[in-house]
Amino acid sequence: MTTTSAPSRVDPNAIARMSRSELDRLFRDSPAGPIPAGRARGTAMLIPGTAIDRAIAALVRVLVWKGKVFSSATADLKNRIGPLGTPLIRALVYEDKSWFAQGPAIILDYSKTSLVARMIRDEIRQVAPGVYLGQVFWGKKRIALFMLEF
Repeated sequence: MTTTSAPSRVDPNAIARMSRSELDRLFRDSPAGPIPAGRARGTAMLIPGTAIDRAIAALVRVLVWKGKVFSSATADLKNRIGPLGTPLIRALVYEDKSWFAQGPAIILDYSKTSLVARMIRDEIRQVAPGVYLGQVFWGKKRIALFMLEF
């Protein structure tokens, strides 16, 4: 069951070293938290808990994806893409039921805003103040995790 209390301090570096099962437990045990606003640094987690995952995350951040910029005024976000972090690939942002764990999550919904990412749905939950853990779904299949630091 999802905890509704405020998240305790969890070091983002420790999160980046966790295994998939530890990350899954952390997500399940965390509240949705408030819908974030502003710029977040992103960390991709494709093979969690392995040394190669940290190398992949560094490469992804340099070349592909730097994070997200959330706008509370428009209830959406844009991903920061490429070496310059160009704001592209928009998603709607709202709270709804998680596909992965009981209770609510913040949903990042690309289905109505992006031709490129229309099959993607992200879910995030606040795991520490200013830190969110995310699940990436392609259709209904979970394909990756990520962390956002505000």
